[in-house]
Amino acid sequence: MAQYQYPYEQLYTPAELRRLEVYEKRYRNMAREVFTSQVEYYHHITGGSYTSITVRDQKSRWGSCSSRGTLSFNYRLIFAPPRVLDYVVVHELCHLTHMNHSKDFWNMVASVMPEYKTYKNWLRDHGNALTLENHLQRQGIPLKL
Repeated sequence: MAQYQYPYEQLYTPAELRRLEVYEKRYRNMAREVFTSQVEYYHHITGGSYTSITVRDQKSRWGSCSSRGTLSFNYRLIFAPPRVLDYVVVHELCHLTHMNHSKDFWNMVASVMPEYKTYKNWLRDHGNALTLENHLQRQGIPLKL
């Protein structure tokens, strides 16, 4: 396994870092399953053609769609409300048809998810809190051993 990278990794012992690495792997795998399922569901509505789905820990993006049809999603969305995750899936799937943020693109997003602005704003307002550490704390799982 790769060395786990935390912004405050000096606060954790090597054993705690290994433990956090295991949790991250678990949540990444869960995220892959959820994204795959949601892409399959919404793809029937949006159309377009994608080649693969990747799950990463992107620092500045919640999702992306390459010109080759690769859909990439930030695993930390697994900590968001389900409709927020769905919004990002719909957003990226709509890029398969419109590779921009034109009026046609946003109209397509709205046709699939009329309340998308609520979820877009939620991400803007709360996205920074979607971290493994925050999630574990909310679940009552101690970070320190």
